Amino acid sequence: MSDNRKLLALLQRPLEPAFYPKDDGKTVIDLPENFLTERYRPIGASIQNRFGNDADTRIPIRNVSPPSISFAEAVPRRGGFSLFNPKHRQIAGDLINLFLTQPDVDTLMSVATYSRDRINPMLFQYSLSVAIQHRPDTKDLNIPSLLELFPDSFVDPSVFPKLREEGAVVQAENRMVIDIPMNFTASDREEEQRLAYWREDIGVNLHHWHWHLVYPGMGPREIVNKNRRGELFYYMHHQLIARYNVDRFCNRLARVRPLTSFREPLPEGYFPKIIRSSNNRAFPARPQNTMLRDLNRVEDGVVFTVSSVELYEARITESIDGGYVVAPGGNRIPLDEETGIDVLGNIMEPSDLSANKQFYGDYHGGMHNMIAYSHDPENRFLEGYGAVGEFQTAMRDPAFYRLHSQVDNLFDRYKRTLQPYNANQLGYAGVQIQSLGVQLNRANAPANVLLTYWQRSQVDLATGLDFGPQGNVFASFTHLQHAPFTYRLAVNNTGAARRGTCRIFIGPKTDERNTPLTIDEQRLLMVELDKFTVNLSPGVNNIVRRSEQSSVTIPYERTFRQVAMSNVNEPSTEQFRFCNCGWPHHLLLPKGAPEGMQFDLFAMISNYADDTVNQEFDENVNCNDSHSFCGLRDQLYPDRRPMGFPFDRPLSAVRNLTDLTQANTNMATSTVQIRFTNTVIART
Repeated sequence: MSDNRKLLALLQRPLEPAFYPKDDGKTVIDLPENFLTERYRPIGASIQNRFGNDADTRIPIRNVSPPSISFAEAVPRRGGFSLFNPKHRQIAGDLINLFLTQPDVDTLMSVATYSRDRINPMLFQYSLSVAIQHRPDTKDLNIPSLLELFPDSFVDPSVFPKLREEGAVVQAENRMVIDIPMNFTASDREEEQRLAYWREDIGVNLHHWHWHLVYPGMGPREIVNKNRRGELFYYMHHQLIARYNVDRFCNRLARVRPLTSFREPLPEGYFPKIIRSSNNRAFPARPQNTMLRDLNRVEDGVVFTVSSVELYEARITESIDGGYVVAPGGNRIPLDEETGIDVLGNIMEPSDLSANKQFYGDYHGGMHNMIAYSHDPENRFLEGYGAVGEFQTAMRDPAFYRLHSQVDNLFDRYKRTLQPYNANQLGYAGVQIQSLGVQLNRANAPANVLLTYWQRSQVDLATGLDFGPQGNVFASFTHLQHAPFTYRLAVNNTGAARRGTCRIFIGPKTDERNTPLTIDEQRLLMVELDKFTVNLSPGVNNIVRRSEQSSVTIPYERTFRQVAMSNVNEPSTEQFRFCNCGWPHHLLLPKGAPEGMQFDLFAMISNYADDTVNQEFDENVNCNDSHSFCGLRDQLYPDRRPMGFPFDRPLSAVRNLTDLTQANTNMATSTVQIRFTNTVIART
């Protein structure tokens, strides 16, 4: 195997040694003897003879001088790796740089193979994946989903013994599907459990991991400094909070309370019931009413006080109110209308693009760590971080939404310093949306009624069962789903042919108590459903758009796809690193309610001349379909407007959406109903 696909052998079964057969025994990596770890070097000859005699493919590894990876060995091989940990972030950035700077694929294969069995498996998988996605000679590789590599981060570990037994005893063609129980982390006596289907959804947590894989916060500047990265950090997380709050209303729960005080007990507990496969230890639980305390975990390199995070928040708030951030040396960087949100996002996260990391510190990461280590702040009991301490598990914890609601409030504080959009920015003279509606894709479906239900799907977890069975081992899980539907708009163009950008949002009319929302409350809860370019001929244009074309989501097959080295017929794409980035399509819509829940559907067509960044792209190819959340590879973000336009700022002189649409003919709103049916339908 001479092409770059051989790197995929290193992205399988991360806890198995590199020499262990890969790809269901079809592929073996032939290591130089000095590449073996100390444990296996004395028996190297017998190992090479024992494994892989029946392999179809052998990958010889060039014997290069072993790279200096002592810096990466500072992360315990059998411990946790957290990108919220400043020391771990720096190590990951250095390891990414090591992989990026190898002169060719063969040398990268050698360096990565040597490193693989000596460093933390999650650190290795993350760093190599980022490097592969950003190297010109490897960026066409289809990187496997993290679910394939570390299923223990996403599913109830009680299914693994059943999967191993099924795989060991039963031939592949006769194996049963093992069911993953739904809502297994708490009973219905816990109110927050009503949202477990959302927080613990596999696709939701895969999205969060993969977004941060596409937008790493550390490493060589050329891979971190992507167009509008800070703003996209704001907008993607803002939409997470909006979607979560809307689904809370659907389940008769109030909006998340922001984490405004670090000195009060955290009422929400969380008992994650997942394990970390690197050491087979459970993620620690956090009881209710836990206090956040100073962290003095010297061994982990996490040492800071609650007061320091409060100080960072005060400095960020002061800069927002003052209209500028302070650069090293005292220079002022204005938080202007065009770039201010980007500057603020890079400070808030923070990434390596922070304008002044020393002054503004690690506000967002500090909150994650305070909560993640709250059960053992001094490492007295040698417990690792909780679920909120890793990207792929953080969204399971209710506390994630409290801390990100507070972060989102600071972003909104900045947005309120800007002037509201004026009539020229909001309007599009000569364009009139005459009608707006949705309809299910079935005969005689009533207009403006959408349907959600439970769906049972299957996923192959075999490649994540280290030292486990060959062949497929399937597990089934239950998730929210919606029936496919279509948007229909009638748009009258009274002038010459022109282009526009159609923006579609959905928002709740009322809160959990059926109290009507004010326009300012509602705008913060508007969920983006789609955004696409339209060509308007003179006269009436009938625009039809299918729900699965959404600019926000990726389909089920890409969220859960499996990548096999031997599948030579699998289509590849230069843009694949964005292919797994996107909101899971099965959660495009809010859940709704059994009796039906009313929402405002909103559409506007904005002036393409004010939207364009003067680059063309085809949303139907090269994984460009989730560009609202993930941007485009090696291109500008494909919309010059602020992300979330027109709802990212307060709206002046309007009491409700009807006022807004009456004042702007290029906008329309209609009432839609989402009905939830409490039945489970198997995926066909």
